[in-house]
Amino acid sequence: MDFDLEIFKDEKLSAYYIDFLTDEQSPDIQEHFSRLWDYYSNQMKWFINDNDNEQSRKYLQSQEVGLPTRITGINLNGKSVSDIKRKEVVIENDISWRINAAVDFLFGKPIKIVSVAPAVDKRNEIEKIIKAVFDANGAIGFFQNMGLIGSVYGFVDCVVRPALHKHNSKLTLEQVIKEAEKIDLELIDSSRALPILDENDYRKIVYYIQHFLQKRNEVQQKNFIGFGRLLSRKKDSTSREVIEVTEIISAKAWQRYEGGNLVKQGELPWGFLPVVHIQNIALPFYYEGLSDVEPLIPLQDELNTRLSDRANRITFQSFKMYLGKGIDGFEDKPISPGRMWQTDNTDATIEEFGGDAANPSEDAHILEIRGGIDKISSVSPIMTGNLKTAIGNLTSAVAIKLTFMGMLLKNNRKQFTYSNGIEKICEMVLSMLDTYDIYKTDEGDRKVQVVFPNPLPEDITENLNQATMKKNLGVAQETILKELGY
Repeated sequence: MDFDLEIFKDEKLSAYYIDFLTDEQSPDIQEHFSRLWDYYSNQMKWFINDNDNEQSRKYLQSQEVGLPTRITGINLNGKSVSDIKRKEVVIENDISWRINAAVDFLFGKPIKIVSVAPAVDKRNEIEKIIKAVFDANGAIGFFQNMGLIGSVYGFVDCVVRPALHKHNSKLTLEQVIKEAEKIDLELIDSSRALPILDENDYRKIVYYIQHFLQKRNEVQQKNFIGFGRLLSRKKDSTSREVIEVTEIISAKAWQRYEGGNLVKQGELPWGFLPVVHIQNIALPFYYEGLSDVEPLIPLQDELNTRLSDRANRITFQSFKMYLGKGIDGFEDKPISPGRMWQTDNTDATIEEFGGDAANPSEDAHILEIRGGIDKISSVSPIMTGNLKTAIGNLTSAVAIKLTFMGMLLKNNRKQFTYSNGIEKICEMVLSMLDTYDIYKTDEGDRKVQVVFPNPLPEDITENLNQATMKKNLGVAQETILKELGY
């Protein structure tokens, strides 16, 4: 692709290096991150395969890629193996509900963004402006999407895109809020991200590049099909048009290429890269953070393998079968209570075989796999209300915290990284509003704090009693109100 990088005015920015990123690294990155998303979503695809049997199902699931060929009948290249029949495949997605539970634990309740500007009036105005920006971008849904993307991929990037213009006159607060609602907070699919980092500091992004295929609202073949033929048409009769997109953003300028052609570019007036990078769990020396999905994949594959093996064993052993010898037409005779067979052959016999037998080692192995997934993810079935055994008296706040200790510690680590990212987004938004003379602030006014609510159930009466005792001890009222969530 021919890149015209003159607008960036940087001799170190090489078009050959960008070509290397988009042509060589991008396919590997997309394959890696797409696999993480596939294991989370476990999408299902219908198919018709000649290499199956009466026990197999007519669909494929994403997590089947981790099953051995002896079960799926498909090799590593995705092709059917002629001498292996597809078995009964059992997929229990233990990853998805754990990821969703972790996201609910982090962003299940609305967070509070508190301004720390010196002036009280300024604080109140800033909090209203910031709230309007996030509400316009999905409110709590924005944060839940942020948590989900970060949890699956290990990190999440947010590009701040303001559709603003300069104002010569002073605006009222209502007008400022309307302008602020035009700021788009775009969460980036991690498989698209190709950041160029500082050679001496991996934490600093010099250029942010996105490279992806975008579906357009056009088709490559225009075949007009009547309603009567809609259900009978072939899937490949038409295909949606796809175009290759590359976007380059720096602190000074940006460009967008479509199909190899430069379609848009412009200079950025605010003097900083409008991209916020958030690691799911901090990981030193790496741009990506720790993914919640990736360490669970080997155990998920082992669980699905053993469940499929058990299903096939049960299929062949759970039902009693009969072998009749010397009885004419035995294969056509029904088996039911009170049914009798008659024959003149004195050597005729009926042998019974089959029936499920206990397999304690198999059950123990599956339980140990589930326990390993619990430990690695820090998410146990109790988080979904699934109580299988007596676990003591959970009416005590201390007992509840001990039960959820692993998840609470992991959640605290996430709160640190996500709160830093949200604070940077707020600072960028206020700086952009200041640059366009919409709402004037200085650097000290743009500082905010993110307050996460307690994810555990709380006793309001007990919290108020504790607040009263703290007030009697001389704790500042502002601190007490902040702890209570006000």
